[in-house]
Amino acid sequence: MNDADVQKQIQQMVRFIRQEAEEKANEISVSAEEEFNIEKLQLVEAEKKKIKQEYERKEKQVQIRRKIEYSMQLNASRIKVLQAQDDLVNSMKDDASKELLRVSGDHFQYTKLLKELIVQSLLRLKEPAVLLRCRKDDVVLVEGVLDSAKEEYAQKANVHQPEIVIDDVYLPPVPTYHNAHGPFCSGGVVLASRDGKIVCENTLDARLEVAFRKKLPQIRRELFGVVAA
Repeated sequence: MNDADVQKQIQQMVRFIRQEAEEKANEISVSAEEEFNIEKLQLVEAEKKKIKQEYERKEKQVQIRRKIEYSMQLNASRIKVLQAQDDLVNSMKDDASKELLRVSGDHFQYTKLLKELIVQSLLRLKEPAVLLRCRKDDVVLVEGVLDSAKEEYAQKANVHQPEIVIDDVYLPPVPTYHNAHGPFCSGGVVLASRDGKIVCENTLDARLEVAFRKKLPQIRRELFGVVAA
């Protein structure tokens, strides 16, 4: 083999090696490009997922805040409504209390009422001896009906007439300009057993309170369409 043949083979080998190197380089380049694209896609997807999760978290926080704000506003509205209802009901009660003050103004009717209240209290207590407390202004009226009240009670209960002592400690008077915020009594009586263990409060104010509590569900239902709790 002469030098020309040797040179020719060497060139062929060089071309083969170069071609193989180029092909290998292309393969590496393509593989690297694919790996880069895959990694880039994974990074993009991971970032998108992270952004989505952050958005969902913030959206959830916003929804929670909205629910809390709505609940607070709703509760505030309910409180205002309940307060307005209570104010109206209390206003009606105050008006009824003012009307009670007129009851004792009619001495004839009030005297009859005092007797009925005394008899009713005696029937509840069923005690042979009781202590009676009334307003100072009502002592004369009470003394005037005491005997007939004892007699009526004895007939109804089929017992002896009880002993009734009028207490020298009186119920508060009607409210005036000077004691508008102090204790007051619109009228009526309080009877108690001699040992004080049994008490029957039969004042006009106490009876109004009992009647008002009893009628409160009906009042609320008629005024607001709801039943008091």
